[in-house]
Amino acid sequence: MSQERKPRFEGESLSVAVVVARFNDLVTSRLLEGAKQALAKNGVRDADVDIVWTPGAFELPLAAKRLAETGRYAAVVCLGAVIRGETAHFDYVAGNAAYGIGNASLQTNVPITLGVLTTDNLDQALARAGDPPHNKGYDAAMAALEMANLLSDIEAD
Repeated sequence: MSQERKPRFEGESLSVAVVVARFNDLVTSRLLEGAKQALAKNGVRDADVDIVWTPGAFELPLAAKRLAETGRYAAVVCLGAVIRGETAHFDYVAGNAAYGIGNASLQTNVPITLGVLTTDNLDQALARAGDPPHNKGYDAAMAALEMANLLSDIEAD
């Protein structure tokens, strides 16, 4: 008989790290608030959430990988905001952040979610960092919980 795994977001027994880029902190601090709301709503105790700040989005993957390697966290949430400017800097930072975060997750077997906004302007970024359901930090935390539960279920089989 086939088996279907439905999404679960239980966080009661989970420890989660949240890595936040300081660059564009007007936006990233709002993403952090959304992530904290999602974790609390789903039972993750405040004492089980560690928040780490990096200089910018480019540095998120290394911090996330190191946190995942400690074995203390069921998941790591990465939050950042890369806003397009007049140079190619946007493309390098956004692409490397996304690639690095995905690669860190695969290397560590710990869910590391991508909550890095890539927008053309500040207004777009602020719109994606508003109150849930329009907060991508909230979404990234929910994805982290879902993946932590999924991997736990797979390992239990």
